[in-house]
Amino acid sequence: MMLAAVYDPSGTAGAGVVSFRMPSRNIECAEFTDAHPTLRCDIRSGLKPLPPKPASCEFDWGAGYIMGRRGRAHASCVSDSVHSSSARVLRYGTTWRHDGFVCRSRTTGLRCRNAAGHGFFLSRQHSYAF
Repeated sequence: MMLAAVYDPSGTAGAGVVSFRMPSRNIECAEFTDAHPTLRCDIRSGLKPLPPKPASCEFDWGAGYIMGRRGRAHASCVSDSVHSSSARVLRYGTTWRHDGFVCRSRTTGLRCRNAAGHGFFLSRQHSYAF
């Protein structure tokens, strides 16, 4: 059994934002820590497979996933990025925990879940919400 180190979430990208990135620099995440914490992870290589773009999305579709502490994750429709030059690296084999969110970094990709057990997996090869 491999024990994973727990990531210290003290690295912040700004007031009310806690951020981290994968060593590959392909995936970056930010938790917005206001009254309704939200986790957003962007993947530069895009979601694979890319779900159909809803008519209601007027911005960039499928840059990653967004989820709250209890609800299901959904593909993002955004006009910005969570990229932060101050984002700390979540080394492979480590786990990040904050505000009910848990993300595990592996060489195969990033798996995040919320307090209700919903979440997503991101990698260059494939991605999905659960």
